[in-house]
Amino acid sequence: MAAEHLTRDADIAPVAALIADPTRAAMLNALLDGRALAAGELARLAGVSAATASSHLAKLLEGRLVEVVSQGRHRYYRLAGHDVAEVLEVLARVSARPAVRSLRQSRQARLLEEARTCYDHLAGRAGVALLDRLRADGHLDGGELTAAGERALKLIGVDVDAVRKARRRFAPDCLDWTERRAHLGGALGAALTEALFERGWIARGSIPRAVTVTEEGRRELFHGKELTSHTPVTQHP
Repeated sequence: MAAEHLTRDADIAPVAALIADPTRAAMLNALLDGRALAAGELARLAGVSAATASSHLAKLLEGRLVEVVSQGRHRYYRLAGHDVAEVLEVLARVSARPAVRSLRQSRQARLLEEARTCYDHLAGRAGVALLDRLRADGHLDGGELTAAGERALKLIGVDVDAVRKARRRFAPDCLDWTERRAHLGGALGAALTEALFERGWIARGSIPRAVTVTEEGRRELFHGKELTSHTPVTQHP
């Protein structure tokens, strides 16, 4: 008996099938750091040939999960938007963690847990601690910036007025898939993360998505403390 669907039902099966393939899933995960990558780099990260990668990328393009950025004769691929990134992050939260079978994998897992990008905003222990800091300092209250928070973020280069006009949620909690606590997402999370990169308080790490909190960033953001899963955040006097 054929299944009946309401006219307003979303047809999620084709999108789910695209993500379900291990090679395509690996490519999508590689693009979760927000940068555009060449097909050859995605092939290497997914462990497949260039021809196989091209075939999978064509399907992801057709399914509108990725888009192409052209620079001269070169073509680069990136996620089609923050909505796609949010879907991948939700799937990561409900999925089992892969077994760690080598020292290299253990190191990579540790780096991603410490600090990483969740598409375009800061995640991991650093992202969770940053949200804690914003709340403890009275800069963020119930998903809205306070007057003090707006002044503080403008001082470090966040264009709050432009963020308010963005066509996405302003400052939602984003449940961190390693910490199981919230980090700052949305338009504000993206703009703040961009500002932290520009100031040199965080820097791209040695593996995709990994982020390093610099000494200056640790001092300015976390009072110089080492980040743990329960980093205490001291409110300024």
